[in-house]
Amino acid sequence: MSKVTETVEELVTPILDELNLELVDIEYVKEGRDWFLRIFIDKETGVDIEECGLVSEQLSAKLDEVDPIPYNYFLEVSSPGAERPLKNEKDFTKAIGKNVFIKTYEPIDGEKTFEGILTQFDGQTVSVEIKIKTRKKTVDIPYEKVANARLAVVFS
Repeated sequence: MSKVTETVEELVTPILDELNLELVDIEYVKEGRDWFLRIFIDKETGVDIEECGLVSEQLSAKLDEVDPIPYNYFLEVSSPGAERPLKNEKDFTKAIGKNVFIKTYEPIDGEKTFEGILTQFDGQTVSVEIKIKTRKKTVDIPYEKVANARLAVVFS
């Protein structure tokens, strides 16, 4: 994690704790000529625009005090959306029973992408039930081989 994101995490965590919100992710990226600091927040029932605005105001004041970013930047505070990334073990545990999309660093059973129901996670292995035409199959993916993962929206 970069120094900027580490500092921002230290600043935003007490704000989120006070509001009973969860930090999902922090991105500090350059897009074209502009820098963006993106804070993704959530809670069990989802976050609304007022909560995002409140976090943005309070964090902006803290950032002005500490001034950890050497460039002009845009601060964005938002929900991670319906296809929330799964970044750590806690996220995988909370996603059990939900539809997920997982990419791996190397093929497992000849595939590197999997979409299905996350049925189990024990800290070592992610088990996903996938559908192949009309039958279901469980794929066990070693946790260390997960390149990225997110919740997946299913349209029926």
